[in-house]
Amino acid sequence: MSKLDASKSGSFKVGGEIKIHRLGFGTMRITGKGIWGPPADKAEAIRTLKRLPDLGIDFVDTASSYGPDVSEQLIREALYPYRGMLIATKAGFQRPGPSVWETDGRPEWLRQEALKSCKQLGVEQVGLWQLHRIDPKVPRDEQFGAVKSLLDDGIIRHAGLSEVSVADIVAASKVFKVATVQNRYNLVDRGSEDVLDYCETHGIGFIPWFPLAAGDLAKSGSLLDGIAKAHDATPSQIALAWVLKRSPVMLPIPGTSKVAHLEENVAAVNITLSDQDFAALDREGRKEYRAA
Repeated sequence: MSKLDASKSGSFKVGGEIKIHRLGFGTMRITGKGIWGPPADKAEAIRTLKRLPDLGIDFVDTASSYGPDVSEQLIREALYPYRGMLIATKAGFQRPGPSVWETDGRPEWLRQEALKSCKQLGVEQVGLWQLHRIDPKVPRDEQFGAVKSLLDDGIIRHAGLSEVSVADIVAASKVFKVATVQNRYNLVDRGSEDVLDYCETHGIGFIPWFPLAAGDLAKSGSLLDGIAKAHDATPSQIALAWVLKRSPVMLPIPGTSKVAHLEENVAAVNITLSDQDFAALDREGRKEYRAA
């Protein structure tokens, strides 16, 4: 078996400055049911986090709302002092209960959450902080102004956006430098193609969440299934290999709370899709997206 090493995914410089390996890790799943409270198996969640550096993963994505607070606290317990790692976090939600997410983009709330993240992660400055959602109840420019103040005051080093349009990125870029954009994107969810293309043109890191999804393409006998069998891989590994090949600014963050699943995801970097297979999967994925 080839050595598991996320560095084979290539590298990207966040904000043109912080170099990371493109395959990262998302930590929403290391919390309890409904992204609420502690994980069912804390010991395994900690083992999973501790395995990241061994596998060459140096980019970890979290949020103050995961748990809430639980994910950041576990990251600190397992990985502090983060030697050579970029821990990215987000804010912009209130969490009144399990599976309940309420946007809150009030500048005072965003600042409070960013300061709390620093404390929970044990850092003086968050390397990459992202506005988790643009809150429709708060003027957009007020939220962007709050992000700029976090940058100006040194609370955060680089800033990103999540679930945004090209128009949102253009508007935010007039206020602060947008380092990353985190939108839902995978083989069969292609609603952010224009955002991805914009990010690639402007050197902005694109962080696709839910990157392993393959919908009906993962069914037995499908094109994806056939390509997976040819590579002695799982359909989700092929879906991840496809996402990585899609763009040099792509920074996928598949998440899990189990070491075995983490290692399976990292093994996807050893898969080299031919241009022909990539194009065929692209066509099928777009077709399924349009049909959905």
